Amino acid sequence: QLQASGGGLAQAGGSLRLSCAASGHGFNSYVMGWFRQTPGKGREFVAAISWRFGGTHYADSVKGRFTISRDKAKNMVYLQMDSLKPEDTAVYYCAADYSIAELATESYEYDYWGQGTQVTVSS
Repeated sequence: QLQASGGGLAQAGGSLRLSCAASGHGFNSYVMGWFRQTPGKGREFVAAISWRFGGTHYADSVKGRFTISRDKAKNMVYLQMDSLKPEDTAVYYCAADYSIAELATESYEYDYWGQGTQVTVSS
């Protein structure tokens, strides 16, 4: 089970940190990802991290501004979002893919999803 939180309202240039609490079973063989979705569009890949090895991958649109991390002891995944832009406004979802190291970027590759959390960035 995945539980996302931390969304809210931010001004352009500001920061937010999203959290994803993972429970139910061990995630050592999973890749954890963040996706986002705006009305009328499909889920867009944002970032992914290998739970076991810590390797990361980012969408070009967020590279250098967002940071994905995980806390193994707390079973938490985070998405630190800095230098926010109005185009970052979306519902953000955390997801888990049964994969040790391949950092998938397509939503269909992910097996488990949390509920979304709204992020709104004002200009």
